[in-house]
Amino acid sequence: MPPQRKRKSESAPVAEESSAPPAKRVAPDTPNAGEKRKRGRPRLYPEGQNPNLKRSDGPKRGRGRPPKDPKSVSTPSKPTTPKAGGTSTRGRPRKSSPKPTPTRSGTSRSTPKQSKTESPEVKTDDSGPSYWLMKAEPDSRMEKGVDVKFSIDDLRARTKPEAWDGVRNPVAQKHIRGMKKGDQAFFYHSNCRVPGIAGIMEIVQEHSVDESAFDPKHPYYDAKSKRESPKWHAVHVEFRRKFKNLVTLTELKKHASPGGPLANLQLVKQSRLSVSSLSPAEWEFILGLAEEEEDEDKEAEATKATEATEATDGKEAADVTESTESPKDTGAENDEAEPQPSE
Repeated sequence: MPPQRKRKSESAPVAEESSAPPAKRVAPDTPNAGEKRKRGRPRLYPEGQNPNLKRSDGPKRGRGRPPKDPKSVSTPSKPTTPKAGGTSTRGRPRKSSPKPTPTRSGTSRSTPKQSKTESPEVKTDDSGPSYWLMKAEPDSRMEKGVDVKFSIDDLRARTKPEAWDGVRNPVAQKHIRGMKKGDQAFFYHSNCRVPGIAGIMEIVQEHSVDESAFDPKHPYYDAKSKRESPKWHAVHVEFRRKFKNLVTLTELKKHASPGGPLANLQLVKQSRLSVSSLSPAEWEFILGLAEEEEDEDKEAEATKATEATEATDGKEAADVTESTESPKDTGAENDEAEPQPSE
């Protein structure tokens, strides 16, 4: 009986089996045979436990950090600084109060710091006067049909105290209300060709209601200001002294550079203010500038007077010399002209 040939269908699997690469090793920790395999790495479960069953022991665990066990030993927290009331709260601890500064008498006092948001208060010394600078316009200018010109010469011509009214700036008004009787103020010529300090005046009456705010004809009338609750005040001043020369704004700015004696001058830093405050050091320095200019003028006048006197004395001496020499010469000429007697 001839040998039977194998069909191609029977021999193909044998060839495929012989040519196929060896199968990969299966990991020993695979799920049970009854489970459906999903994509990815299979999850490991303890032997004999069904993963589909929910946990029966204890409450269901939610997401996030588990709550602390009250039975466990708690770790000590960081010490916090209690507030002044004795209770501590969350957040940054409050800084301790400043250390007291000992004084000569033995008692201690603390120096509280000033807040940055607070507006600077005008420091007034009860033992002496305060110093101010007040502006006025020496040249004619019409405001609502009224000439607002007022110079230091106009103040000197007044026979009674003059009301310094028309101040409508809140900061300048604060200075007006802070003025006391006996305070000194520089009279400043403003809004003119050569602005500068022209002289000195004195506060003779403290602040009172500014009546010009209620006058509709006044150039600085304010319809919002009511007499029941007035917004604006004025002080009364008197003339004391006029400088021979202006202390000009240009000269003041020369000394207002950083580190200079007028570095904090309010006139330069807040040029729009019509009333500004001065420290005693600033007052004395500006007064020294005015006196230096007056001394220079006096020296110049003295020099001119001396030169004029010397010129006059020299002319008089020359005239005297000519008058004394003329008779001698005339006599000599006459002697020569007379004939001598003959012997």
